[in-house]
Amino acid sequence: MEHVAIKLPDFEAPVAPLPGELVHNEAIERILDSVRGHLGVEIAFVSRYIEGEQRELTHVSSDLDLPMGPGFREPREESYCWHILNGRLPELIQDPADFPATKKLAITDFLPVGAHVNTPLRLSDGTVWGSFCALGREPDRTLTERDLNILKSFAGLAAERIESSLEHDILSMQARERVESMLDGHGVSTFQQPIISLETGKPVGVECLSRFPDLTKRGPDAWFEDAELVGLGKELEMTAVRCALESLSYIPDGLYATVNVSPRTVASGAVRELLEEAGTSNVVVEITEHCQVDDFEELSREISALKAHAKIAIDDVGTGYAGLRHIVDLQPDILKMDMVLTRGIEADPARKAMTAALVQLAREIGCTLVAEGVETEAEARTMKKLGVDCGQGYLYSRPLPVVAAQQFLMEAGKEQ
Repeated sequence: MEHVAIKLPDFEAPVAPLPGELVHNEAIERILDSVRGHLGVEIAFVSRYIEGEQRELTHVSSDLDLPMGPGFREPREESYCWHILNGRLPELIQDPADFPATKKLAITDFLPVGAHVNTPLRLSDGTVWGSFCALGREPDRTLTERDLNILKSFAGLAAERIESSLEHDILSMQARERVESMLDGHGVSTFQQPIISLETGKPVGVECLSRFPDLTKRGPDAWFEDAELVGLGKELEMTAVRCALESLSYIPDGLYATVNVSPRTVASGAVRELLEEAGTSNVVVEITEHCQVDDFEELSREISALKAHAKIAIDDVGTGYAGLRHIVDLQPDILKMDMVLTRGIEADPARKAMTAALVQLAREIGCTLVAEGVETEAEARTMKKLGVDCGQGYLYSRPLPVVAAQQFLMEAGKEQ
């Protein structure tokens, strides 16, 4: 018998309860009923391997009054399934008396077990989730490899149903593992993108942007979405902020650095506490408008306290949730226009009108207006003509590692 290497689930965390749609899954119940009918046996069941070296029955099909049902647990070493998985018993057993190892298993005489047909349930990544089993209480010499192959076909259908139901849980677990591996900061790096005065052409600051492993496959947004999915959004944001603060020593005197934070994380007070501890003087907390504000009054109070340690910028102005009232009420120091307004502005009257309105608003409330996503000279000229203060985008520089950004800022800051 060929023995396949066993790949079991990670049992370090307590076993999660089955998703509701899997607990009472009619498709799996029909599959088990069909197996019983085909093999002519009294019992068919699905089980899974769980923490504590145990096996748990998840689905049981039988007309008998059995002493165990869904939720029943036992040490996996006491089950036929575990010994079959490890190659100590065959998948097709016509009569347990043919194999001395079955005499050591209490279930053999307790149930009793006669004929037994079993195959491991493997997920698509090769993980052994559990087993798929059909058994009769009397030996049956008529069972053949053909019956085993049919059972395996049914098991494959059951595995597909199980994996479909578990997909959300599996994705969440993988996302949590990815995010948790970043929380010590060792996997997060900070890049800096210069912000340029449209009047002088010199840098006035940088935006700190987080970068994660496998950037070509998963961008930063995907990492933060994962963090939100598993309830670690604030933790990952604060890791990114701490990494950004560590890069401030590379920024020339007189320039500022913006760090991106969601309204929820700002409202928690964690950013203020960190900045109080760090004692920095050139930080701008950039709040994105794309994240819905749950409690605006709470956010407003926290921003008032935060202003003792940092300036405030509102990101993506013109397309986010906050609206003009929120901008006025929060009294930011910097407004950053969404790059949607920048694209092709030189030929778009509507974009020009919107930008002109933002320029007027910024002047009235005394804050700096920054155009994001500037990629062409025509866009830069138009923004300058309309009265926008600063630009940020690929026309000036892509986001750079901190040393390269420092070199750019020092060269660009020299007298022309």
